Amino acid sequence: MAQRGQSDAAGRSRRAPAENAAEITTPMPAIGGNGLRDRARAIPEAAVARLAVYLRVLSGMREQGVGSVSSEELSVAAGVNSAKLRKDLSYIGSYGTRGVGYEVEVLVDQIERVLGLTREQSVAVVGIGNLGHALANYGGFPGRGFPVTALFDVDPDLMGVPVGGIPVAHIDDIPSVCAAREVTIGVIATPPPAAQAVCDRLVEAGVECILNFAPVVLQVPETVEVRKVDLAVELQILSFHVARRADHAPAEDATPAQRVNGVANPNGVAVRR
Repeated sequence: MAQRGQSDAAGRSRRAPAENAAEITTPMPAIGGNGLRDRARAIPEAAVARLAVYLRVLSGMREQGVGSVSSEELSVAAGVNSAKLRKDLSYIGSYGTRGVGYEVEVLVDQIERVLGLTREQSVAVVGIGNLGHALANYGGFPGRGFPVTALFDVDPDLMGVPVGGIPVAHIDDIPSVCAAREVTIGVIATPPPAAQAVCDRLVEAGVECILNFAPVVLQVPETVEVRKVDLAVELQILSFHVARRADHAPAEDATPAQRVNGVANPNGVAVRR
């Protein structure tokens, strides 16, 4: 068993084009299953996260009828520098053509294929408290290819009660329900003491990708990928930045300079004119 959180993927990529290099994507040639998996494995974890951001931005542009976009425009919209963006896109085979920009439709298709979004990923949520209710009722998941298809809890009062249109089942039913509904991603929204046992059940059911909201480190096999979301930690990080800004703020002068006839005197000594 291995202790896992965010995994690091390492690999080599083709050299990204120079700062002023061209940018319009040409249609990506068909890639077989093994070739696509090899390409995806070569992408660093940090770049994967940025690709998801690019996809969100590009999808919005497509909805607005935008046909092409330059690396500078896309980098500003995504909040990264253009050189990093071009390197990220080089991992998926997109280099572009000078003076025209990346074709939005082609780039969306390439990113979706690399991120595995050409098919829906069925999601199960375990722990139907306040957070679980919110996740089950969130309408943005199905539109992005992540329909919530199964809900689990241990509260007898919740059994069979529909949340977001899906009846809540007992956690003992995780293996059968997840298999029947082809669940590929499990979301853990339970109290910390229950998280590991729930994780074990999901793994036994064949779920190999888990999003964990419980503030614990899960023990999983090497084949299972875990992403951890700890809102308290994120708030503590923000608190650090608030405190750092306060420490660097200019201090107020405890003894402001006296002014004589409208002239500042920093020494506090009366000046006669």
